[in-house]
Amino acid sequence: MTGPAGERVILVLLVLLPFLGAVATALVSRGGRDACAVTAGVATAVALGLLGALAPGVVAGEVVQASVGWVPALGLQASFFVDALGLTLAGLILGVGLLVVVYARYYLAAADPPGRFYAFLLLFQGAMLGVALSSNVLLLLVFWELTSLSSFLLIGYWRHLPEARRGARMALTVTGAGGLSLLAGLLLLGHSAGTYELPVLLQRREAIQGSPLYLPALLLILGGCFTKSAQFPFHFWLPQAMAAPTPVSAYLHSATMVKAGIFLLARLWPVLAGTEAWFLIVTTTGLVTMLVGAVSALFEDDLKGLLARSTISQLGLLTMLFGLGTRMGAVVGVFHLVNHALFKAALFMNAGIVDHEAGTRDVKGLGGLGSLMPVAATVAVVASAAMAGVPPLNGFLSKEMMLEEAAHTRLLGQAWLVPVVVTVGATLSVAYALRYVVRVYFGARRGEALASGQGAGAHHDSCAPPEASRGPEAGRGGGAAAPHDPPLGMGAPSVLLGALALVVGLFPETLAGPLVRAASAAVIGGAPPGFTLALWHGFTPALGMSVVALVGGAGVLAVHGGAEKVWRRLGVPDPAGWFEAGLGAAVKGSRKLTLAIHDGSLQRGLALLVGTAVMVGFVGFGGAKHTAGERPPMPVEMLTVLAWVLLVTATGAAVVMHRRRYLPLLFMGVVSMIMALAFIFLSAPDLALTQVSVDVVTILLLLLALNLLPQQSPPETTRRRRVRDAVLALLGGVGMGSAAWAVMTRERKTLADYYWTHAKPEGGGTNVVNVILVDFRGFDTFGEIVVLGTAALAIFALLETANRGEAGRRLAQWKPGRPLSPERYPLILIAVTRLLLPFAIVTALFMFLRGHDHPGGGFVAGLVVAIAVLMQYLASGFDWADRRVRPDHHALIGWGVLVAALTGLGALVFGRPFLTSAFWHPRLPFVGEIALSTAMVFDAGVTLAVVGAVMLALAQLASASKRAKQWAEKRERGEHGGAP
Repeated sequence: MTGPAGERVILVLLVLLPFLGAVATALVSRGGRDACAVTAGVATAVALGLLGALAPGVVAGEVVQASVGWVPALGLQASFFVDALGLTLAGLILGVGLLVVVYARYYLAAADPPGRFYAFLLLFQGAMLGVALSSNVLLLLVFWELTSLSSFLLIGYWRHLPEARRGARMALTVTGAGGLSLLAGLLLLGHSAGTYELPVLLQRREAIQGSPLYLPALLLILGGCFTKSAQFPFHFWLPQAMAAPTPVSAYLHSATMVKAGIFLLARLWPVLAGTEAWFLIVTTTGLVTMLVGAVSALFEDDLKGLLARSTISQLGLLTMLFGLGTRMGAVVGVFHLVNHALFKAALFMNAGIVDHEAGTRDVKGLGGLGSLMPVAATVAVVASAAMAGVPPLNGFLSKEMMLEEAAHTRLLGQAWLVPVVVTVGATLSVAYALRYVVRVYFGARRGEALASGQGAGAHHDSCAPPEASRGPEAGRGGGAAAPHDPPLGMGAPSVLLGALALVVGLFPETLAGPLVRAASAAVIGGAPPGFTLALWHGFTPALGMSVVALVGGAGVLAVHGGAEKVWRRLGVPDPAGWFEAGLGAAVKGSRKLTLAIHDGSLQRGLALLVGTAVMVGFVGFGGAKHTAGERPPMPVEMLTVLAWVLLVTATGAAVVMHRRRYLPLLFMGVVSMIMALAFIFLSAPDLALTQVSVDVVTILLLLLALNLLPQQSPPETTRRRRVRDAVLALLGGVGMGSAAWAVMTRERKTLADYYWTHAKPEGGGTNVVNVILVDFRGFDTFGEIVVLGTAALAIFALLETANRGEAGRRLAQWKPGRPLSPERYPLILIAVTRLLLPFAIVTALFMFLRGHDHPGGGFVAGLVVAIAVLMQYLASGFDWADRRVRPDHHALIGWGVLVAALTGLGALVFGRPFLTSAFWHPRLPFVGEIALSTAMVFDAGVTLAVVGAVMLALAQLASASKRAKQWAEKRERGEHGGAP
C-alpha cells in the first residue's frame, strides 16, 4: 500500500532534507561553528521528526511509498518506501546523527573548518537515508556509491595528515570495488526477478532461487555487503579509517556506513536466504570475522583502534545471525543491530572525550581516570558492559538470544562447531570490553601527565601536524588543568546513549518489542516467530554459555600481559600493509604500461589507434555476409570530376610535402573549400557555412602555433615506419571508402522524413538542420559545447605553463624561421580589419537571428565573431587587442554552457523533455508577426561558448608567441652587447 498523499510528501522531504541541509551548512560556514552546528542540527532534527510522524503507522504494518520521475523514457522512477526495517535504520541514522552533530560542536577545534565538516556529514547522512529508503534497486546503488564517496571525504577531513589520506583512500578503494561487485549482482538479481522495484522483487523468491543466475548474483552481492561491513578478508580498512575525527568514527562505524552491508543482507534476506550457499558462505564469513576482530581488538592499544576492531567482531556476529537463514536468527539480527549502535556510538564518543581531556588514546598511557572523570567513567562502564553482554543491559538480551540460536545450529555436519566458536567470540568480547574500562578508568595513573594530575597541556590545533607521541586528536581540550568530565554539550550525547542501553535492557518488551517484531516481519517477509524480550528465560544452554564467556573473559584479561608478548612475537600478518603494497605495485605496473604505450610519440599513438580501428573494421566486415547495393549511382558531371581530381591532388600534395609545415596548411585549405562546395552541391548550405568558418578559424590558429615550431618537421626515422604508415593509411582509406560506398548504394529508411515533417510544428523552424541541432538533438549539441569548452581549458592549462620546465627551455631558444618584417603591423591591414569589425558583428547577428529558418545559427555566428576578433589580434598585435577585449574568456565559456543548460532545465519545469523548444509568433505594432523561440536562448549559449573557446585558445597561443619573441629579442640584445 502507498499511504496517504501527505505521507508520501513527508517521505520525499525526509530524503531531501539532509542534502538541503548540507547546502545550507556550506552557505553559513562563515558564521562559525555555532551557525553550522545549528543548521545541521535543525535539518537532522526536522528529518527525525518527519520520520517520527510516519513511525506509528509503519510499526503497525503500513508501508509508505513515494516515487518521482527519474528517467521516464526508460521507465525508471526515483521511488522510496518506508517499512519497519527501513524505519529502524533511518531512525538510527537520524537519531545518532543528531547526537553526533551536538557532540561535534564541542569536539572540533577552532581551527577545524566547521562548514566543510557538517556539509560532508549531512551529505553522508542523506546517502545513508537513500540506502535505507530506496525502493528501486538502481537508485539504491546510486546512494550506495554516494556513501563511499562521502565517507571518503569525512575520513580524510584532516587532509594534512598522511594517515587520514591513507585511511580515506583505502576505505574508498575497498568499498568502491565492492560497490562495483554489488552493481553487477543487483543487475543479475533484477534480471532474474524481472523487476528492479524492491517491494515486487522481494515477492519473487522462487524465480530468483530457481534461476541459474542465483549463485553469481549471490556471490557478487555478498562481495558488496562484505566490503562495506568490513567482513574478513576485507576487514582491514576499518581500523585505518580511525584517522577520521572521533565524531565521524562514532557515526560511520556504529550506526551507519558499516551497517549498510548488514542492512542489505537483511533487506534481501527473503529472496537470497534459505539456500545451502547462503548458509555456508554468510555464516562462515561471520564466524571468522567475529574471531579475527575480537582477537585483534584484545591486543590493540589505541582506544579507537580497539573499538574499531571490536566493531569488526560485532559485525561478524550480525552477519552470522542473518547467515543462519532461520526466522529467529533474523529477529536476533535486527535486535542486535539496534543494540550495537547504541553502545558502540557511546563508546566512540567516550574514547574521544578521553583523548580530548587526557591528551592520548594509548591504553598503556592511561589509567585511574575514574576519579577524575566520574561521569565519563560511568558511561564507559555501562556501554562496555552492554558490549560484553552483562545483565541487565541491552547487549545481554541480544547476546543471549544469539547464543540460543547458535546452540541449535549445525555447520559442516558438526553440532559443536558454531556454539564453541560463538562462545569463544563472546569470551573475547568480554575481555576487550573489560580491558577498555579497567585500563582507562581504574588502577594506577600511568603517564607523566596523568600521574601529576595534569591534562594534555596546550590546546592542540588539528590543522597542524600532531606530535609524534600523540594522536591527531590529542589534547583538544584546553589549558593544563587535570583531566575532568567534558562540558555538557560534549558529554550529554554519550550519557543519553548509555542510558538508552540500560533502559532498553530493563524494559525491552515495552521499548523495543514492537519495533523488533515489525522490522523482523519486514526482513522475513511474513509473521516473525513467537518470542519475548526479557532478561530471564530460565536455565538454558545460552545462559551457561554466557556465564562461561563472562568468567572466561575476566580470566583472559588476567593473563593478557603474557598473551600479548606471545602475540607480538608471532609477527601477526598486516593485511592493510599488504593492501598498500599491492596497490603500490599496481600503480607502478600501470605507470610502466602507460609509459610503454604512451611514450610521448604522437605518431605511435595514432598508429596504434588507427591500426586497431582498421583491424576491428575488417574483422567485422569479414565475419558477415554481403550483397551488392541496389541503389543506382547518380550521373557524374565533368565539374564533379574536376573537383574530385583537385581534392585528390591537394590531399596527395599535403602528404608528400608534410615536412614543410606551411604548404600542407594551404593544401588543407583547398581540401576544406572543395568540401564546402560539395556541401553546397548536395543542398547543405548550413554545413558549407560551418565548414568555411571552422576552416578559417583553424588555419589562423594553426598559423600562430606553427610560428613557434621549426619550419620543417624531422624526417621519419626508418623506412619500416614509413611503410607502416603508408599501409595503415591505405587500409584505412579503403575501409572508410568502402563503408561510405556500402551506405550510399543501399536504400534505407532514415530519420530524415521525420525531421522534415516535425521541424516546423514541433521545433518552430523551417531550417531543419538548425532545429535538429537545437531541439531534436539539442543534448548532443550541449555535450559538444561542453567538450569544446573543455578543450579550450586544456589548451589554457598546457600553454599557461609553457614558460616553465622543458617547454620553457625550448621556447626560450625559439628563433624566427625567417627575417621578421620591419613593419610588423601593416597600416593597411590594421585599417581594413578595424573597418570590417562592425560589419562582421552585424553579419554574426544576422546569422544568429535567421538561423532557425535559414542557413546560419549560433555556432556559425560565434565563429564569425571569433574570426573578426582574431583578425584584430593578427593585425594590431596582442597587446593592443588584449587591452580592448573586455570579456573574460573563461567566463564566456562558463556563461555559454550555463545559459544552454538553464534553457534545457526550463523545459523540465514545464514537464517537457530536456531542451524541448517552446516557440510563439507574436504580432508587434508597425512590425508585424515575429518568430520567437527558446531555441534562440540555447543558440546564444552556443555562441558564447564558441567565442570564449576560440578566444581563449587564441589568447594563449598569442601569449606564448609574445614570450618567445621577447626572449629572442633579449637574446639578440645580449649577443650585441646590450642589456640581457
